[in-house]
Amino acid sequence: MKPDIWLIRYSEIFLKSEPVRRVWEDLLIHSLKQKLRDCSISKTRGRIWITGDVDPEAIAHTFGVYSFSPCIMFSLSDLNERVLTYVNDTGFSAYKTFALRINRSGNHPFTSQDLAQSLGALIQKSWPSVAVDLTNPEYELHIEVRDEQCYLYQQIISGPGGIPQGASGTLVALHSGGIDSPVAMFMMMKRGAILHPVYVKIAPFHDDRSEERAHLIVEHLKKYQPDLTLEVIDDGHVYATRIELKNRDLEKYACVLCKRHLYRIAEEKARAVGAKGIVTGESLAQVASQTLDNLYVLDDAVSLPVYRPLIGFDKEETIAVAKKIGTYDLSVMQVPSCCCAIPFKPATTSQRETISTLEEELAKGSPAK
Repeated sequence: MKPDIWLIRYSEIFLKSEPVRRVWEDLLIHSLKQKLRDCSISKTRGRIWITGDVDPEAIAHTFGVYSFSPCIMFSLSDLNERVLTYVNDTGFSAYKTFALRINRSGNHPFTSQDLAQSLGALIQKSWPSVAVDLTNPEYELHIEVRDEQCYLYQQIISGPGGIPQGASGTLVALHSGGIDSPVAMFMMMKRGAILHPVYVKIAPFHDDRSEERAHLIVEHLKKYQPDLTLEVIDDGHVYATRIELKNRDLEKYACVLCKRHLYRIAEEKARAVGAKGIVTGESLAQVASQTLDNLYVLDDAVSLPVYRPLIGFDKEETIAVAKKIGTYDLSVMQVPSCCCAIPFKPATTSQRETISTLEEELAKGSPAK
């Protein structure tokens, strides 16, 4: 049965004050309009309605949507007749139990319970063998009554939840193309952030296949943020630093210095695009550069906040999210990585003063102490 209109529900928006709720509703509508350009979108309190050639997949990938339903729409005066027609057309007689779920708003001479009882009795008069079961019904019919308008539906499709994009501003994301960084981007998108992903080509450890993988992942994530665009930055600083550290027998600091440099690249880009922070896929103690000591030293490299949505995840938890959002298979593509640049025994307890002094020495080209 082709729907007349689609009902969009949201959850977290309800928790906000009236002025914030209105802004967030408008942001959600804007996100939907970006993806459903040929559709008409309107709102009533607590509901958003869409008519036209709707793509359900577009709605299913819009943050802020809690759930949505395809509906049949008609006037309140036709309710009894349309309910009987609807249940008949949807194979009602094949079921043993049913329930009606009523949601009503506006001024009416009846309550939701009154309506459920009268409609239930009307249905049972035509199908006396089908019993009411409000706990675990085989057939469930939802009825929305909004003033003089009615909507019927059975299907409730889950959305991604979260809050509308744009509600939290813009962030720059360091995107390597591995498993972690796409999940980190997804999680910050879900919390209302607009992402500006940056991929740094670290010569000579870079390979075109790695860059292609990063692009493929960003293209995949565009279903959540249509204007998502990967910025690629060439960099030779990391390799030059690695060579100098090797000459000084200080290779153990290579990873920390590399990441501090990447943070600074991200900070520079963040200031250029008006972003309010940096997103990374780091998880506490997952690798040597992600110990508490090293994360503390990394944060010291920049003045903008660094957001790590995966900080408390173990690898399996991150993989589970990656599989759910469809980035896992892309992330595990066999491509060269910078692993060949990782020292045999990387430092796990770097000191801020030591690293800062070392960076100054390397910048000046002064001899190791």
